[in-house]
Amino acid sequence: MKNVEDVLEWADHLIFDQTGEHLTPIQEAILTGVWDRKKYPQIAKDYNCSESHIKKEAAKLWEKLGEDLGEDLKKFNFRSKLEKKYRVSKISHLHDSLLQIDNVICSQFIQNIKNQKPRSQSPPETSQTQNQSTIINLIEAPELTTFYDRTSELTTLKHWILEDHTRLITIYGLSGIGKTALTVKLIEEINTEFDYIIWKSLNNIPTLSTLQTELKQFFSQSQPTPLSTVIDYFRNSRCLVILDDLQDIFKTGELAGQYLPEYEDYSKFFKQIAISPHQSCLILLSWTKPIEIATLEAENRSTQTLNLKGLGEEATEIFREKGLIDQENWLELITMYQGHPRWLKIIASTIIELFNGSVSLFLTEQNDIYIGDLEPNLKSHLERLSESEKRVIHWLATQDQPVNIAQKPANLVLSKPEFMQAIQSLIRRNLIEKVEEGGRSLFLLNPVFKAYIQFHIKATFQNQLE
Repeated sequence: MKNVEDVLEWADHLIFDQTGEHLTPIQEAILTGVWDRKKYPQIAKDYNCSESHIKKEAAKLWEKLGEDLGEDLKKFNFRSKLEKKYRVSKISHLHDSLLQIDNVICSQFIQNIKNQKPRSQSPPETSQTQNQSTIINLIEAPELTTFYDRTSELTTLKHWILEDHTRLITIYGLSGIGKTALTVKLIEEINTEFDYIIWKSLNNIPTLSTLQTELKQFFSQSQPTPLSTVIDYFRNSRCLVILDDLQDIFKTGELAGQYLPEYEDYSKFFKQIAISPHQSCLILLSWTKPIEIATLEAENRSTQTLNLKGLGEEATEIFREKGLIDQENWLELITMYQGHPRWLKIIASTIIELFNGSVSLFLTEQNDIYIGDLEPNLKSHLERLSESEKRVIHWLATQDQPVNIAQKPANLVLSKPEFMQAIQSLIRRNLIEKVEEGGRSLFLLNPVFKAYIQFHIKATFQNQLE
């Protein structure tokens, strides 16, 4: 399908066959908006009606079109379902462009073909990739339903990729901090700069051989002659590959970034991506900073790392969405929970449930940081710790002030090297932070994890008394 007019023509024929009526103006507006990567609020604004009305009409439209494309049709899978159905039947008026696009979540990412932007300067392209539409596979990427302002981080990432041509980027941070949402938004803004974009999750723990085979299959679909290696495709075309859930191929019960048995070759693969000359980019998303990344950064091997932290005032949008009151107390709540989007959403739900949305009442009742439904999120991080990390983190939970680690605590049954390794590993897990004070580097435990650990220390002590 060459443009949105083809989509409208197809949909109009389908609706007419079902109802004897043509597409309504609002149905045309919805299809056009979805095709042009617009969200429902923007479509509503363009059509001069409410968002709720657009959502209501869209639901009816997807139900009608779903009779042909599948009952679970939604805006995010409309394009992929259309492509799958008509690739098989080889309908000629769809074949020209949909054959080149593999399962695109169109509500966020499909470029406006009529208004394609020129690509930024990059290493010379081969004749095979010039003027080729971007081939995208985002089946394994989550849908971006909400995005909170990350202007600074987006600017940095775009500069690394488009200006510096960085080959290997690691975005790491606590679970739920917004790594995935940031990367999905990044793809939306730079997808026209690449020949291929694919998102792969490692939560099913594929071997490197399996992953490379899947990548080569994806890249080869438009190549006249298949190439031997992933690096060959990275050199031949401009590819963007995102590997999500990297922490799932790391060991638990060990220091941060230790690979599972038979997965150590991932480390060599990442090094190869960083040091080999090519025009592509690999983005790693992880709870933990991989060990080899620090070495590559030290060697300035076309490698960059973004340690994603919580939101600032941008997080107030979460409270607006939830309908909280006492706006004058919102920043205090954001600070208490580190601006962590997922934590703030969970706590906001608690405030609604227990205090009718009153932030001031919630804060008045809290002598300590309230954990509540955050516990599963925190526990999943602590379960990964080594024994030495557990000793250090429990010691840090008893400290009232940031600590100087130059002198190992006498009561810790660890050698000085073990103590230093544990501190470094906890930093790479984002569980402790470094602060500068009087020219010295001091360290403190994340306050939310500190409250969680202190609660369990008290509970254990109480059980022992009983």
